[in-house]
Amino acid sequence: MLPLDLYQGIESAWCPGCGNFGMLKAFKQALAELEIKPEEIALVSGIGQSGKFPHYLKCNMINGIHGRTLPVATGIRLANHGLKVVATAGDGDCYGEGGNHLLSALRKNPDLTLVVHNNQIYALTKGQASPTTDQGIKTLLQPHGVPYPPLHALAIAVAQDVSWLGRGFAGRGEHLTGLYKQALTHKGFALLEVLQPCVSFNKVNTFQWYEKRVYDVEAEPDYDPENELWAYQKAKEWGDRIPIGVIYRRSRPTLEEAHPVLQAGPLVRQHPERPVAALLADFI
Repeated sequence: MLPLDLYQGIESAWCPGCGNFGMLKAFKQALAELEIKPEEIALVSGIGQSGKFPHYLKCNMINGIHGRTLPVATGIRLANHGLKVVATAGDGDCYGEGGNHLLSALRKNPDLTLVVHNNQIYALTKGQASPTTDQGIKTLLQPHGVPYPPLHALAIAVAQDVSWLGRGFAGRGEHLTGLYKQALTHKGFALLEVLQPCVSFNKVNTFQWYEKRVYDVEAEPDYDPENELWAYQKAKEWGDRIPIGVIYRRSRPTLEEAHPVLQAGPLVRQHPERPVAALLADFI
C-alpha cells in the first residue's frame, strides 16, 4: 500500500462538512490500496464543486467545460490507454449539461471510470434545482417547489447496458473505498454515483436523511448484479429505501478494442508511418 500523503494536492476550498471530503478521502485510500501512483492516473473534471476534486489530488488533470468531462476523458484514454483515466462530475454537470455525452459513453464503453457527485442541487451556483432534485423541493429559483420528478440516471445506464454501475454514500467511507476500487479495476465503462450531501444549499438530503434510508444491496438475499431486470428495479428505487453498492455488472467489448491501432500500444508511444508535416502537406 502506498502512503496517503503521496496524493496530497492544494488546500481545499469546500465548505466545512461537505460530502466531498468523504469522497476525496475514500478515493485516496482506494488509490493507495491499489498502488496507483499519481503519474499513472489522469482526472478530468467539469464545472461545479465536483470540478475542484482533482485540484486537491496530486495527479495528471484537466478541467473541462460544463458537461464535457467524458469527451475529454475518452480522448485521453484513446491517446494513452496506459493511463488510468477518471472523469469526475456533478449531478447537474453530468446528467444535465452532459447528458448526451453520458449516453454516448454508455454506448461506446470506453475503459474509464466516471464518478458522479450527486448532491441533488447546483451547489457552486448557489442552490438551484438539478436533474436529481426531488419533486416538491423548494429552492431560491423554484420557490413553489420542483414540479416534476427527478431523473433516474442509473436506470438509464442499466437500460443502455452499462458495463459496471455502482452507488456509494459519502458518509460510509470504507464501503465507498471498496466501490472505488471495483470501478477503477473494472474493464469497461464504470459509472459510480456517490450520494454527497451539500451542507450549504440542500437542507433536505442531509447525512442524517441518507443514513435512515441507504442500504447495501449486497446484503439482499437475491442479490445478483448481473440480473438486468433486478438492476433496473434497484436503479429506480428511491425514497424510503435507497440502494448502494454494485447495482449492475456485465462484460462488454471496450471502445479501445474496436481500434486495432491501439493493439500496438498507446498512441503517444507510437511513431506515425508518415511525418505530421507530410500529412499537413496533403491539405495545401
